Amino acid sequence: MSPRETVEAPPAAVPLSQAFSRLSELEAALAQAIRGKAEVIRLSLVCLIAKGHLLIEDVPGVGKTTLAHALARSVRSSFHRLQFTSDMLPSDVLGVTIYNAHTSEFEFKPGPIFTHFLLGDEINRATPKTQSALLEAMNERQITIDGRSYPLSEPFMVIATQNPVEHHGTYPLPESQLDRFLMRLRIGYPDEHSEREILRDVARAPSEMRAVLSGDEVVQLQSLAPRVRVEEALVDYMLSIVARTREHDSLALGVSPRGAQALYRATQALALIEGRDYAIPDDVKRLAIPVFAHRVIIHSRVSPGQRSHDLAERILEEILTFVEVPL
Repeated sequence: MSPRETVEAPPAAVPLSQAFSRLSELEAALAQAIRGKAEVIRLSLVCLIAKGHLLIEDVPGVGKTTLAHALARSVRSSFHRLQFTSDMLPSDVLGVTIYNAHTSEFEFKPGPIFTHFLLGDEINRATPKTQSALLEAMNERQITIDGRSYPLSEPFMVIATQNPVEHHGTYPLPESQLDRFLMRLRIGYPDEHSEREILRDVARAPSEMRAVLSGDEVVQLQSLAPRVRVEEALVDYMLSIVARTREHDSLALGVSPRGAQALYRATQALALIEGRDYAIPDDVKRLAIPVFAHRVIIHSRVSPGQRSHDLAERILEEILTFVEVPL
């Protein structure tokens, strides 16, 4: 796939009434591959419609890669998978400029970043130098090589996975990298009924899935999310939660303005997926933890009895309890 020199004009917007049925169809298709994880599927769609990127952190074998494959296969678009390792270089992700002896010119050979869906498997196994190669692409949807910028195709989504229990040979993601992910999710083990279906091969493999939407349709749906109405009282509610994270005694670093923007966009996307043209306080409460938990830093004087991510979730739950919900 070649980098494009110009950005295509956005497709015409579709009515809000059609968005719900198309998104419901996409959600149902994903449920055929990921059994018993309706909330994880819905939040993954929120990331997609909000033009965000998704970090899935969980133990091996619970379906992290399957979810990424299923999401990419359900959209008629390009998909690349990168298995991150400690010896991977930035050029292995972005591409490289080489000299063509026949034309006597330098040519850019695009890397796997030039795709619609990029699965970064075990992203924390890459060195910080390679991890940082994704920053510009995730934030600005372009890359710069040898002083020349190349725009990425739309839609563009990075879905990264990492194993929280294996630390040998890993490099924890820095705050600047974590902040580029709209959400961090954990899939968890399936319930007994869903696991029985998995054992009996009832769940459909991602390779067997048919595409439900085209890439252009996804871009159309993404253009609808900013039209969702967010009342001023709801904005005040979001800002009160953000302020509490910056004042909490157990947090050394609260939520940044970029994190507040992420919650706002995610709230609009969730309302759209649920068939509403307006956001409600429950949307904010439902999204605050997956959007904020990976953005806050636990104070060094706090000695958690569990992983810091678990403690961050507990602190955010406490904050949500004390912040007054608008009527």
